[in-house]
Amino acid sequence: FPGNTTSPQRPLVPTPAVPWPGSQGKEAMLEHQDYETAMLSDIKALIRSDLAAHQDRLEQIAELNELDYYDFHNVNTRCQKIWDQWDALGSLTNSRREALEKTEKQLEYAKCVAPFNNWMESAMEDLQDMFIVHTIKEIEGLIAAHDQFKSTLPDAHREHGAILAIHKEAQRITERNHIKLSGSNPYTTVTPQIINSKWEKLQQLVPKRHHALLEEQSKQQSNEHLRRQFASQASVVGPWIQTKMEEIGRISTEMNGTLEDQLSHLKQCERSIVDYKPNLDLLEQQHQLIQEAFIFNNKHTMEHIRVGWEQLLTTIAPTVNEVENHILTPDDHGGALGPEGFKACLISLGYYVENDRQGEAEFNCIMRLVDPDRSGLVTFQGFIDFMSRETTDTDTADQVIASFKVLAGDKNFIIAEELQRELPPNQAEYCIACMVPYQGPEAVPGALDYKSSSTALYGESNL
Repeated sequence: FPGNTTSPQRPLVPTPAVPWPGSQGKEAMLEHQDYETAMLSDIKALIRSDLAAHQDRLEQIAELNELDYYDFHNVNTRCQKIWDQWDALGSLTNSRREALEKTEKQLEYAKCVAPFNNWMESAMEDLQDMFIVHTIKEIEGLIAAHDQFKSTLPDAHREHGAILAIHKEAQRITERNHIKLSGSNPYTTVTPQIINSKWEKLQQLVPKRHHALLEEQSKQQSNEHLRRQFASQASVVGPWIQTKMEEIGRISTEMNGTLEDQLSHLKQCERSIVDYKPNLDLLEQQHQLIQEAFIFNNKHTMEHIRVGWEQLLTTIAPTVNEVENHILTPDDHGGALGPEGFKACLISLGYYVENDRQGEAEFNCIMRLVDPDRSGLVTFQGFIDFMSRETTDTDTADQVIASFKVLAGDKNFIIAEELQRELPPNQAEYCIACMVPYQGPEAVPGALDYKSSSTALYGESNL
C-alpha cells in the first residue's frame, strides 16, 4: 500500500478499482491439475506459491485500527475480503502441495519398482531354466547356487514391502486430501498388482526348483552307484578273461607232459569258462540298467568285455579239438605226424585240400612251413604254431597278396625274375618253389600264381 500512513486525509488502502496485485492468477494456477500428466522435468519446474511474501503487508493493514484511522470501518471491511482471499489461496496452496507430494511418491515408486521388476523377471527365468548334468559334482554346484539365491530372498522381501509402502503412502495422501487423478502412474506401467503377482509366482518357483534339484541329485547318486557297481564287476571279469587266454596259450605252446595231460588241462579251462558264465550274465544285467538310466560316460564298456569273451570261446574250442585230433591220429613217429596224417588232421579241422596237382603244390608249401628241416614229420609244436598263426592272423593272406601285387607291377601273376630281383635269394627261391603256374588268359611263359599260393599258406583272402 503506497502513501504516508500518518496522514488522515489520504487513503492508506487501495480503492475498489485497484485490485490486489499479488492475488492475480494465483487461484487459477493453484487449481490447475498439471501434476496429473507432468513428467519429471515438469515436476521440477512447478513453482511454489509466493503468498508468504505478502504476509507482512496484510499485518500492516491490521495496524490501521491502532492508529485511529478515520475510515477504519471501510478499511476493515475491505481487509476482511483480503483475508478471505488469503485463506482461500492458503487452502489451494495446501491442496496443491499435497498433490505434488503424491506425484513425488509416484515418481519414487517408479524409480524403485523398475529394477525390482527386472530382478524378478530374471530370477523367474533362471528358476524355470532346464538343466542337464551328468555327475554328482555338477548337480551339487547347481544346488549350491540355488541355496545362495534363496539367501537373498529376505532382502528381496523387505524391498518388496518398501515398494508397496511407497505406493500406499501415495494412496493415503490422495484419500486424505480428496485428490482426484485421472489415469495411472505416469512414470511406470508396473502396478502393485503386477509386482504382487510376480512375487507370488517367484515364491512358488523357488521350492519347485529346489525339489527338482534334489530329484536330480538322487538320480545322479543312483547313476554313480550303477557306475561303481559295473566298474567293480568289470574290473574282475576283464582280467579273468585275459588270464584264461594266457593260460590256454601257455598250455598249447608248452610241451609239458603228454598230450592227454594237456587235454586234461584244456578241459579244466573249458569247464571253468562255462562255470564263469553267470558272472558275465550279471555284468550284462548291470549294463542293461546303465543303458536304461542313459549313462554313457562309463570307463568300462560292455563291448570290450564281450569281445574278450568271444575270443576266449573261439580259442578254447578249436584248441581242445586240435589236441583231441592229434591224440586220435595214428602216431608212428614218436609224437610227430607224417604228411598224410597231417593232411588228414587239416581236413578234419575244416581245411580243404584238393587231390590234384595244384592242391598237392599248396600242401607242399604248408609242409615247408611246418617242417622247415625237411624231415618229413610235423611235430606237435609245429602244428600248434601253424594253427595259432591261422587263427590269429586273419588278414595275413590279404596283406601278402597285396605285397606280391606291388612286386608284380599290379599284375595278377608274377615271374621268377621279379621275385629274384625284389627278394633275398632264399625267400625268392622259397616263393618260386611254392607258387603254381598261373592259368589266367593274360599269362606269359613262366607266370606264377601268387594269389593261390598265398591263400594256401594263410587261408582264404577277401581280395
